[in-house]
Amino acid sequence: MTQPRAKHSVLSGQIVQSEIRNMSIECDRAGGINLAQGICDLPLPKEARDGAVEAMDAGINTYTRYDGLPELRAAIAEKSRKYNGLEYDPETEIVASCGATGAFYCACLAMLNPGDEVIVFEPYYGYHVNTLLAVRAVPRYCRMAPPDFKVDFDALARLVNPKTRAVLINTPANPSGKVFPRTELEMFADFCEHHGLLVFTDEIYEYFVYNGKKHLSPAAVPGLKDRTLTISGYSKTFSITGWRIGYLLCHANYAKMIGHVNDLIYVCAPAPLQIGAARGITRLPDTFYTNLCAEYLKKRDLICKTLADIGLPPCVPEGAYYVLADIGRLPGATAKEKAMHLLKTTGVAGVPGGAFYHDDAGESLIRFCFAKGVEELERACGRLRKLPG
Repeated sequence: MTQPRAKHSVLSGQIVQSEIRNMSIECDRAGGINLAQGICDLPLPKEARDGAVEAMDAGINTYTRYDGLPELRAAIAEKSRKYNGLEYDPETEIVASCGATGAFYCACLAMLNPGDEVIVFEPYYGYHVNTLLAVRAVPRYCRMAPPDFKVDFDALARLVNPKTRAVLINTPANPSGKVFPRTELEMFADFCEHHGLLVFTDEIYEYFVYNGKKHLSPAAVPGLKDRTLTISGYSKTFSITGWRIGYLLCHANYAKMIGHVNDLIYVCAPAPLQIGAARGITRLPDTFYTNLCAEYLKKRDLICKTLADIGLPPCVPEGAYYVLADIGRLPGATAKEKAMHLLKTTGVAGVPGGAFYHDDAGESLIRFCFAKGVEELERACGRLRKLPG
């Protein structure tokens, strides 16, 4: 009997395992503290947990409609109206999917053709780029330089050509912590209208903003709503990264096809967990979100002070729960070698900066995640302070 030839597709050769996961594996081997992966291993809100249990007990354990249960879509619509200033019809303009990552993948499959180019801001989140590659789109990179990560609109304009289909915005951003201000988003509106571009936004960290900054959904800026596909979820906010509950907001003409793709790929997000997320959205008071932000601000300040004190200068983030730090003084030719040195000498894992750039611009950077319990984060900072000078 002839055995099938073991040969990967051309596509699989372009996609690599996330360096975030690689460093998590290395951390496990070393028995270290994992500040690499955004696991967000904090207690979930009781309202969300109880809602999921109630749903299971009530028999909500089967397939849902392709775009999610009506309770969840209605909760998302109301939250978007109150918090983001966005009006979307829960029956025709909202798709619940398997995490924000799943929502983005479905949107790319539905909206992009092979060869379409999508402008990505750098430093980028690796899953965004790999998702574009998975649908055979072509990422083009617009560099944002630390420490302020301002957008160079002249550089952005030079990337546009007849193949350019969309721009991807992550705000607040992973890994930089940049929160896109209204002034830049208004310039984006003019830019995208002039060039006829779609806008994908990833706003999964929308509740994590610091120092008086405010999250502004790009779709809320005049001129952007009808061309914007807004992606978010509750993995980070409710500490339910393993539940895989995300969603997408967009014009009904886009949402229907994206929903069909969601059905094809995932069938539906986990039914009882959809209810759990819906209960969290509708039952948690506003103070939950303000307290969450205040708690993470303290954690941000703790790790940034530690990094500054030990000679690894941080780019203090405006939002999200990651911090990029300069590890140029550590031994090693690459960011990966420097990150491994740090892990071996302190027992703390971060993500090499090369994971967030398409070239060697990140080879003196590392990303740390501070979505940890206070005691564990303090323990990690204590270990970092033992780094030789």
